[in-house]
Amino acid sequence: MTVTGVMTLLFAITLLGSAHSANKPRNDYDRIVDAVVARYHLPGIAVGVIENGNVVYVGTRGETITGSGQKITAQTLFKIASNSKAMTTALLGRLVDQRKLRWDDPVTKYLPQFRMHDPWVTQQMRVADLLTHSSGLPEGGGDLMLWPEPNTFTRADIIHGLAYIRPGYSFRSQYQYDNLLYVVAGEVAAAAGGAPYETLMHREVFEPLKLSRCQVGEWNRDAVGNVAQPHRQENDRNIAIREDGAVVPAITSDAAGGIRCDLDDMLVWARNWLDPTLPQQAWLSSTQREILQSPHMLIPVSAQRRAWDRTHVYAYGYGWRLADVDGEWTVSHTGTLSGMYSALTLLPDRKSGFVFMINGEAEDARTVLIEMLTKHFTAPDEHRNVNWYANALEQAAGKSSGKSSAPDMSAQRPATIARMKAWTGTYRDPWFGDVTVCERDGAVHFTAAKSPQLAGAVMQLGSRYLVHWDNRSVAPDAWLNFHPVQGAAAITLDMAKVDAQGDFSSDYEDLHFSRVRGCH
Repeated sequence: MTVTGVMTLLFAITLLGSAHSANKPRNDYDRIVDAVVARYHLPGIAVGVIENGNVVYVGTRGETITGSGQKITAQTLFKIASNSKAMTTALLGRLVDQRKLRWDDPVTKYLPQFRMHDPWVTQQMRVADLLTHSSGLPEGGGDLMLWPEPNTFTRADIIHGLAYIRPGYSFRSQYQYDNLLYVVAGEVAAAAGGAPYETLMHREVFEPLKLSRCQVGEWNRDAVGNVAQPHRQENDRNIAIREDGAVVPAITSDAAGGIRCDLDDMLVWARNWLDPTLPQQAWLSSTQREILQSPHMLIPVSAQRRAWDRTHVYAYGYGWRLADVDGEWTVSHTGTLSGMYSALTLLPDRKSGFVFMINGEAEDARTVLIEMLTKHFTAPDEHRNVNWYANALEQAAGKSSGKSSAPDMSAQRPATIARMKAWTGTYRDPWFGDVTVCERDGAVHFTAAKSPQLAGAVMQLGSRYLVHWDNRSVAPDAWLNFHPVQGAAAITLDMAKVDAQGDFSSDYEDLHFSRVRGCH
């Protein structure tokens, strides 16, 4: 379907949506939030709901760090992860309004060193193409330059590395989510705006909208205060991971997912899109607002979305996802980082919506809470509860029967130095850099030069080798596939997820190493 066809369908959807009763019964938000927290044992959450332009509910649960006694409040900072993308595109929209940038400008106008794998794509890539996940990059391509943190990859490394990441599909032909090009978009903003991305974000977005606690770039944890930390679950316990130090550094991924905000500021941000005040209208033109939240690339509609939400159209704008749900138009996005989840959903025709942030492992919890809060507006008579959605997710994933795409790992054993002798050495990938597979303390270890969290023992399972990461918050583990080059002394190394359903940002499959020297 063309974008024109999408807009025609949107008009029909809007008419259908107006048939829903405006006199729906008020749901008990506390009951919904409490049920989700209990079902998924969440360490903490902050939830806000807007109805007809007014904040009608603010709810917080849990602690910034489990066991600390520091309660989460509406002023607790969370990582909003990929909800940062809409702030990045709003910054770009501001620059367009200021005539410092055009959406159809070539990226190389601002970043002459920018290269994609295909030279033709390099020439054709517009600023707008950085924002729609249709560049040809495979899903999550190159994300290992961003995560796990901390690492030493720079934005210059990303711009350099893009030329070596092989495309997964043809340019502008389909949707495949990526993060690297939002980092590039941040650098385009910096070049056009004449200041670093973080400076521009504070000056052009946070300050005029009075998002007084939102943070990006380097900041002092204790001076700002009240900062939630990520958690993972282990044996039904929430354990804090990757806690912030006293100084929170600027990170390479800021433009793609590095912003932190509290609930109060996220509600201001949401109302800016639903029912902007006169100063907010002056902050960003109606033309740019419409461009950002219009469909630019279609997204396949999943069977689950069709069944649960009766969705016909799903698309990506600039930093926003767009879909009809039960005959009503929604504008939304989610955010995912290790131990942090967020969601923001707007129903523009109602001037209503919601936002929430969680500081724990919460993929299913987020899905369930999005459904429950959305249905409050779009299908108040449906009467599906938290347990209905949670059970449906577990059944679909095969969780109730213990199914997994990962093999049985109980028989894995440390790989012996004698068996690994032919494969040890230093290996190089043109975008990821060097890794070593070398002896250490009587065992064989894998270490990535620029990503110190990607370090672990080399294990053997049957006839295969894998790396078992030392930091267990890094997942999934990775297969190591060594290949001798026929007729030469060279050896290559490919990697793959041990659990094929693991996070797409663990894009081991995009790595192609060649051995460059032995171990020192």
